[in-house]
Amino acid sequence: MNEPKHRGKALLPLSVSRAACAGDAGAVERVLRYYDGYMNKLCTRTLYDKAGYPHVCVDEYLKRRMEIRLIQAMVRD
Repeated sequence: MNEPKHRGKALLPLSVSRAACAGDAGAVERVLRYYDGYMNKLCTRTLYDKAGYPHVCVDEYLKRRMEIRLIQAMVRD
């Protein structure tokens, strides 16, 4: 049986989502890995050095906050 896909990427199985909501640490880690690229894209910032040259980087603080909020949303009663 073919796994469902969205834009070429396999969707996260419903069983993993349910296990993450139940508090399974392995499932929570899998959900975080699934959304890692999306969170990196959302947290990408352009910083400028003293000479005015742009540098594109991921705001790690913002990314950690997003991960924490995702975990809280999954395990909330």
